[in-house]
Amino acid sequence: MSQLEQAVPDTFVAKGLETLPNIFDRVEALAKDFATRAGAHDKDGSFPFENFTALHEAGLLSLTIPREFGGQDLGLPTICRVIEGIARGDASTALVLTMHYLQHAHAARSRRWHPEVYKRLCRESIEGIALLNAARVEPELGTPARGGLPATIAERTTEGWRLTGHKQYTTGSPILSYFVVWARTTQDEPQVGSFLVPRDLPGLQIVETWDHLGMRATGSHDLILENVLIPSEYALNISPISAAPSFDPLIATWGNLTVSALYLGVATSARDWLAKYLWERSPSNLKEPLATLPRFQTAVGEIEALLFANNRLIYSLAEDIHKGEYDPNVGLQAQAVKYLTTTNSIRAVEIALELTGNPGLLKRNPLERHYRDVLCSRIHTPQNDVICQSLGKSVLKVK
Repeated sequence: MSQLEQAVPDTFVAKGLETLPNIFDRVEALAKDFATRAGAHDKDGSFPFENFTALHEAGLLSLTIPREFGGQDLGLPTICRVIEGIARGDASTALVLTMHYLQHAHAARSRRWHPEVYKRLCRESIEGIALLNAARVEPELGTPARGGLPATIAERTTEGWRLTGHKQYTTGSPILSYFVVWARTTQDEPQVGSFLVPRDLPGLQIVETWDHLGMRATGSHDLILENVLIPSEYALNISPISAAPSFDPLIATWGNLTVSALYLGVATSARDWLAKYLWERSPSNLKEPLATLPRFQTAVGEIEALLFANNRLIYSLAEDIHKGEYDPNVGLQAQAVKYLTTTNSIRAVEIALELTGNPGLLKRNPLERHYRDVLCSRIHTPQNDVICQSLGKSVLKVK
């Protein structure tokens, strides 16, 4: 048995998956199941709780938790493959899973959490369905990636910290057990940082505001905090506002490559549906499937070239990072990969829509959902203009 096959212990194998030999077979089986419900969850904006029960039972919620705390601590290439695979079945589920993976990967690497707090969180994430994600975007500020300070405040008291604020786009909010909240302190010389906020505390409220074009089943609702008291040790990484923000290029690299893999999965599902449709569709004037016509073969070939490029870009850099064979500009390279691959994924689905015309936009067909979902790739930080400006500055030697 390979090391990868050993990574998922038998005790975590979901019922019905016992005979599947490795993690990728399990992901494929789950994705096929998720796909049967993805359209319904998308239609009414409901959250796929059952998918996360299945992910837990298959041992797939602990992949980025350190082995010393009972997790599997798998590398970036494997995590990208898992996310891509799940996204082929349900992009919304894959996005919530991605955020959970990234938060654990970041915590494990930074080691700035209180040891006992992080150990307990890891145990809960392995024994049950205890997901976490960051809560950073605010109505007034927007995304913090473009600068600015949070309006959310954290007041130090004798009992701990009291948090008050309003966060938007909190992906996975219906199921999250913990929120990593970005806030500033109320001192004369304020500090800024992240605070771990458990879901079940008084004063915490989820307001169901998410009604989006794409990724409709992510439950990315608003988080309201009104004097929510957390223990002192739940302050994760506080530093003066005047201090330069800490930046780990490998943490950002994980974010860029996992998101890229997710939307590669969406585009691949669109291609698969298109191929099936072209074989099934035989117009009466042609008397043969559309798949036999050169024009359609050429267009599908263009899609395949875009997906091939995505695959090579994502996984070659992921392998380099996993092996430790990367240069100091790896963070910028990962941004370039995100820019190129998400652009390719959008174009791949657009080609599929151009080929199918009205049938591709029918609600009963998944292609229109794949298109709405893949467009969301443009929203994730860093956005395309920031990436291209950073690349341009690196060439022009501008700070």
